[in-house]
Amino acid sequence: MTINCPLCPRRCELAENQSGVCAVRRNIQGEIVLTTAGRTTGFAADPIEKKPLFHFYPGSTVLSFGSIGCNFTCRYCQNASTAQSCDTSLLSEPVEPLQIVELAKKHHCISIAFTYNEPVISAEYVQEVAAVCRKNGIKTVAVSNGYLSDEARQTFFASMDAANIDLKSFSEDFYRNYCKAHLEPVKDTLKYLAKSPVWLEITTLLIPTLNDSDTEVAALTAWIAEELGREIPLHFSAYHPTVSDAPPSTPPSTLFRAREAALSAGLRFVYTGNITDPAGETTLCPQCRQAVIARNRYCIEEYRIDEDGCCLLCGQTIAGMFAEDR
Repeated sequence: MTINCPLCPRRCELAENQSGVCAVRRNIQGEIVLTTAGRTTGFAADPIEKKPLFHFYPGSTVLSFGSIGCNFTCRYCQNASTAQSCDTSLLSEPVEPLQIVELAKKHHCISIAFTYNEPVISAEYVQEVAAVCRKNGIKTVAVSNGYLSDEARQTFFASMDAANIDLKSFSEDFYRNYCKAHLEPVKDTLKYLAKSPVWLEITTLLIPTLNDSDTEVAALTAWIAEELGREIPLHFSAYHPTVSDAPPSTPPSTLFRAREAALSAGLRFVYTGNITDPAGETTLCPQCRQAVIARNRYCIEEYRIDEDGCCLLCGQTIAGMFAEDR
């Protein structure tokens, strides 16, 4: 019996025992079965800033874990060893949801992040883990490409407290040629999240000659400002090649230029990543323009936000979620 997987816009048509593009969702006797459920490639206790999330409980620790597979096939994937792998031997850690909660508490993590590969393709297991986390006071984070069907989007993100969505490019040609996907569903996810209770931040990996032109960056930042809101944090990240025929590393000047363009477009919180750039890591109050969070890579060196999320210098509310007892 041939069936279609409804999870993402690909809607893969699967014959008996056939897996979709993601490699982990399979037709078994007429039902979609997640073949990697309950297994992971491993765990790490990370600074939340590493996700990157700069306005979601800054300075806190998050328990990161993931699986294998993705519904994108990005040519220059930075996590190809897991995201584009079908090797189930990498899933060395069988784990139940309650074990994840216990591990998070053991390492003083206030949240867990579904990351390393695309969490959407493991939606059933992710939602099961998230439900147990919620019951135990652990917050949930999705680091995702945002490629979901309209039907799956609401259910999946209802289980999340925060998300960082990779906006790969603002070009349909880029999505089609380098990801074998489409831009519009990702834009739909971003618009949905911007109106939801889920805290949203966006990351764009700038790849030389492919998505880093001034024209494209201007279009991307203008769309975020107009359609999503000026307080959505945007992270421009430097690309570093992992294969021999790939483009060169992103020069810091490209990220500096993109950040300035985004700020000129009216975005209030724009950051740079994968380079050393204190200015691009600092959170400025949008009113008094003073540093309210000064960072050195993933470490917070100065923190001037009160328990209500307001600037200690002028009282301006800073967009985000902040701990009362940091």
